[in-house]
Amino acid sequence: MADKRDFRDLKQACLSMDGISQAEIDQHYGILYKGYVTKLNEIRSKLESVDLTTANQTYSDLRGLKTEEIFALNGTKLHEWYFDNLGGKGGKAHGRALELIERDFGSYEKWEAEFKAIGLAVRGWVVLSYDLDDQKLHNYGQDAHNVGVPWGAYPLLILDVYEHAYGIDYGVKRAPYLDAFMKNVDWAEVNERLGKYHL
Repeated sequence: MADKRDFRDLKQACLSMDGISQAEIDQHYGILYKGYVTKLNEIRSKLESVDLTTANQTYSDLRGLKTEEIFALNGTKLHEWYFDNLGGKGGKAHGRALELIERDFGSYEKWEAEFKAIGLAVRGWVVLSYDLDDQKLHNYGQDAHNVGVPWGAYPLLILDVYEHAYGIDYGVKRAPYLDAFMKNVDWAEVNERLGKYHL
């Protein structure tokens, strides 16, 4: 039987943020995120009975399902991490996150400038990650859920820059949304993620 993924509960703090409205969150979480989870479950259900004998790299049901499984799964995970790292008081990072940011970027200010600039440069996501190979933090940009971030990079802070994340509040103006995002980062969540990997 296929693994069914349940919807992750939304933090109450995400419904009263500075610069990101409840209407924006209601659509983003309630429609878009839940849509990814629903499709992921549908894909995994279909994989249970897919005909493996027709597998082909040009086209086959198995190829289509496995390709879209990663898109839906990453869409699910990235949104869960995004909502989880919102609802805080923002401001400068603290704790282990700040230590690593200062070590690997020179200063918090340099890191934030790069993080926000990538948010203007890519179409989908900005991900502050810890690379398990070089043991350093990196800001990565992704144009889509299933391309852009290297294997072995653990995501710590997730920024959604698709238009659905800010269109209600800011129309096509992305820069003020980036400022609002930074005002609502939950750095305690980022530090908790670091702690899970003993970093």
